[in-house]
Amino acid sequence: MRILSTLGILAAALAASTSAQALDEVKFGTNWLAQAEHGGYYQAVADGTYEKYGLKVEIVQGGPQAANRALLLAGKIQFYMAGNMLQPLNALAEDIPVIEVAAIFQKDPQVLIAHPDQGLEKFEDLAKLPTIFMGKDGFASYFQWMKSAYEGFRDEQYKPYTFNPGPFLADKQSAQQGYITSEPFAIEKEGGIKPKLFLLADAGFETYSTMIEGRKDFVEANKDLTQRFVDATIEGWYTYLYGDNAAANELIKKDNPEMTDDQIAFSIETMKSFGLVESGEALEKGIGCMTDEKQSAFYDAMVKAGVVKEGIDITKVYTTEFVCKGVGMNLKK
Repeated sequence: MRILSTLGILAAALAASTSAQALDEVKFGTNWLAQAEHGGYYQAVADGTYEKYGLKVEIVQGGPQAANRALLLAGKIQFYMAGNMLQPLNALAEDIPVIEVAAIFQKDPQVLIAHPDQGLEKFEDLAKLPTIFMGKDGFASYFQWMKSAYEGFRDEQYKPYTFNPGPFLADKQSAQQGYITSEPFAIEKEGGIKPKLFLLADAGFETYSTMIEGRKDFVEANKDLTQRFVDATIEGWYTYLYGDNAAANELIKKDNPEMTDDQIAFSIETMKSFGLVESGEALEKGIGCMTDEKQSAFYDAMVKAGVVKEGIDITKVYTTEFVCKGVGMNLKK
């Protein structure tokens, strides 16, 4: 009996060892410092969802000095958290071999922030302002779309944004760019005002965002692994938004010690209230969903605005093969 018991223990240990070795190792690079906007990935690490799908996932944090997209192209990481669709469209034009396999955000979180009590009620009212603080990338992309889609916006409004809210707070007749999940929180805290928020996505800038990007050759050669990573990530997002996310938030704060509980709580509530993760097709077909119709409409709008080249086959830069399957929707409580 002792021999059988010992053999049983050895067999169990061997099985556990084999199971651990069977996990496929995946490195996932984010595009900024750890925050609630990355919560689903951290959740899937914290609660073992990735392991359940046979994956051992390491999150490689982004930031000012990080070059995670370059690491993706070099094959040093397997997946990358891209921004909105402009980045992969530009990559396609430059023959950079990447493909988007899921869109975690249905809406781009880019927002224009204005002072209250300035008679600004609709997005087009921002054209009345003499100043809009924005970065060069914003001026070259969504501001060109604003001029194309609405009357009154003009280049003279542009002033460089230095990631300091001071100039905006000092000028009531101005607006400032930001992410709706972060800058409004800082402005309310530092400036003592509750700003007016104009989400570009709700005004017609309808691009997917916070996408899972891979190299084309890797995705094509590893479809099963890609599907498992996408599915586990989606489950992680449902649990992060609607379940116990305490462990995930601790991992976020470990990677980014400057992150606070108040900021995390604000970001989660904002993601929910503005439908960043869940809106459109994602409400019926699950987080991460993408459609050809929305991709084509955004591309056409960007061509009209002169932001991207005409005649690009955009189907080469994304695939709906891994999404819109209702994965994880049972976890929403």
